[in-house]
Amino acid sequence: MTVEAVGRNPEPLSLEERTALTGKYIALEIYTPDSLPLRRIEAIGDSVAECARMLKARGLDPSKFEYSRLKAAY
Repeated sequence: MTVEAVGRNPEPLSLEERTALTGKYIALEIYTPDSLPLRRIEAIGDSVAECARMLKARGLDPSKFEYSRLKAAY
């Protein structure tokens, strides 16, 4: 499930997808005045450190991302 969610906006995830990813951390690029990044999931992991490792492996700078934990959909 995590692979299918990478590259997608977290808002329209289906109930099934959200449930499967509950408790996982996601990385989204930080908005700055110089950039208007797309709101898409760039990494998913069990911890922020795991997300950062995934970003580094793709040649991305983890300090340019915000990390949040997905909550259950109600």
